[in-house]
This record gives sequence, C-alpha cells and structure tokens, in this order.
Amino acid sequence: MNQYLVNIGIKAKEASRKMALLGVTEKNRGLMAVSRALKENMEPIMAANSIDVKIAEEKGVKASLIDRLKVNEGRILAMAEGIDQVVSLSDPVGEIKNTILRPNGLMIGKKVVPLGVIGIIYESRPNVTADAFALCFKTGNAVILRGGSDAINSNLAITKVIKNALREEGLPEDAINLLEDTSRETAKELMRLNKYVDVLIPRGGSGLIKTVVNESTVPVIETGTGNCHVYVDEFADINMATEIIFNAKTQRLGVCNACESLVIHSKVLEKALPVIVEKLWAKDVQVRGDERAVAVKKGILPATEEDWGAEYLDSIISVKIVDSIEDAIAHINRYNTGHSEAIITDNYFNAQKFQNEIDAAAVYVNASTRFTDGFEFGMGAEIGISTQKLHARGPMGLEALTTVKYIISGQGQIRE
Repeated sequence: MNQYLVNIGIKAKEASRKMALLGVTEKNRGLMAVSRALKENMEPIMAANSIDVKIAEEKGVKASLIDRLKVNEGRILAMAEGIDQVVSLSDPVGEIKNTILRPNGLMIGKKVVPLGVIGIIYESRPNVTADAFALCFKTGNAVILRGGSDAINSNLAITKVIKNALREEGLPEDAINLLEDTSRETAKELMRLNKYVDVLIPRGGSGLIKTVVNESTVPVIETGTGNCHVYVDEFADINMATEIIFNAKTQRLGVCNACESLVIHSKVLEKALPVIVEKLWAKDVQVRGDERAVAVKKGILPATEEDWGAEYLDSIISVKIVDSIEDAIAHINRYNTGHSEAIITDNYFNAQKFQNEIDAAAVYVNASTRFTDGFEFGMGAEIGISTQKLHARGPMGLEALTTVKYIISGQGQIRE
C-alpha cells in the first residue's frame, strides 16, 4: 500500500474522531470562516485556475468541459454562498430518533452520527472541492478528495484556503485532505483503503463511476450520469415546452442534469418539433431524430441506437417520436440513467401517471431538469446526485452523509 496514501488515511481518521465531537456552533464557526476566506482569496484561486484552463485549451478539450473547469469571481461567490447556506441548515448529527420503551424497561433509540471518513473521486469541477468539504464538515465527517489532474492547481488553491481558515479557528485542518498525486494507481489504492475510508463517492463521467463501482472494496454511493429526457405530451403548452427544453439543454451543456433526449407525442409532432428545433438551432445544437422526426424537419440528422442512451455533455440532443404516454414512459425507463426526467403537459392525469411510473431520482412536471441540484432544492451545496436506491437517492445533502447507531439505556437488565 502506498505510504503517502496511508499517511493521509491516518490523518483523516484522526480528524474524523475530533470532528465527531464538535458541536454545531463550532462547525458553523469553521464554515463561516471558510466562506470569508474564499471571498478574500479570489485572486490566488483564479490565478491557479487559469493555469488549469490554459493547459486544457492547449490539449484541445471541448468547450463544454472547459466551462466546467473555469473558476471566476461569480463561481467563487457561489461556492461561498453554498457554504453559507449549509451554515443555515439544521445539523442532523446528534438527533435521537424513534425512541421506544421495551416491556423489560430498556429504552432504545437511534442516534444520528457521522459516517466517519468520506472519500470522493471527482472530475473537472473545482467547486466540488468546496461543496464536498462544507457538507462533510457540517456533518462531522473528514473527507479525502481526489480530483482530476485537469483541475489540480485549482483544487490545491481552494484546499489551501480552507485549511488555513480552519487552522486559524483552532479546528481540525485535516478535516479536508486533497490527494496531490492524481494518478490512476493512487485512485485505485484509495478505492481499497478500507481501514481508513468508510464510504467512497464517485462524481463524474460514466467511465469514472463504472470504474469505482467495479473496483472499490470501500462501500460506494453511486452518483449517476445524466441521460435526462423531456417528454412533450399531446396536451403540452408548446411555448412552455420550447422554453423548458431550451433551458434544460443549453443553459449549461456539461452538467449531469442537462436534457440530452427529447420525446414528443405524435399528435403534436408537426406543431411542436419545428418550433423546438429552430430554438435549439439558434444555439447551434445538433438534433438527431428517428425517421418520423427527420421527415418532419429538414436538417435533423438520423439517430442511431446509441443516441437513445447517450449522455452527450455537448451541443447535441436526440428526438424520439411516440404515439402514447405509455410509449414515452417505456422509452424513457429503458434508456434513462435514473437521474432526472420531465413531462410537459396540461393534463393532470398524465402528469400523475408520469411521476408515478418513471423510475428516476427526480421527476418533473412542467419544469426544467436543470433544477436537480442541492442548492436549488434548498439543501445548500450537494455532494452529488445519487441515482442508486440504497441509503441515498437524488441530491445528497446533509442527511445522506450520516448514519445511525442504536443507543440503549437500562437499569441493570440482564437477558434471561
């Protein structure tokens, strides 16, 4: 085992024990100090980020992924605001739930406690460094972060600011640990650091997530890729549908809650498709459709089977035409990734049917999929969007980073 990684594991484990003893006042004090420090240290963070962006541009990385990598004043302020929002949230740690009194006099309850040490493997987006720290710190966890090599300078700068702020407040600076070695070998060893890491969360593309799920011996909370659909029902307001699809697809391309797939009912095909496509073409979005879509609007490219399940993270969208809401639901459930799905309709029963039968972490009626986000859900920053069904699902806020232990009080009871 890599001694460098073992040493970080030891420091994180020791910090997690100290963190578990902190009260909400101390944790909030630390978070507010970090928020202030981020705003006071914008220049060194942006300077470090400019190095990462320049390297990415020289490598020919596509624009949507460079956008995920970029840090500016607005995004640093958003990091700080996310931390401030976490401060304002109730601390779940220490709450005692479902206390019962047994016939033998034993009092049994479940106490909410931190998970311990959380490992996070992520790509590109430097804001994850601050977001992950804030949620882990508020819930009394230590965190080991392994970001991508493409954002190493940005992540180092942000981590340095956080550590300095915690040190000045007399709080455990090893509550956050960033792996400076971004090699695949070190990442794989982190996946097997069972002695020190209690749970591992991958956050990134399908390749990263698949690797972590397949190779980790540390328990994994799977965050998913986003092949998100918007279904235009036969009872849809076409103007509303057009604006929602435009927002869901183009507001930010390289994010997991962007719309990648469009499904349209055949009864509104000729009315809806041309308007929607023209709006998307104004933003240079390439549209790939089935035979019926291609026949209705010249300029739509033929879709392949691979398009139905693709997470493009680019200026591309697929279009499937269906003859019923049942067909739409079947298509979406077959190809979706369990992330976010939306229906545009004025029909109450179709809206309810869609929400009841679609298998996804977030199911929308008449709203953009771009809202699947911890900040937008009022959770503050998020650790990721869980598309699995065990322990946590959807945006993972504070409660997702806790577990419980049973606490039992007696007066001398012994088992007969």
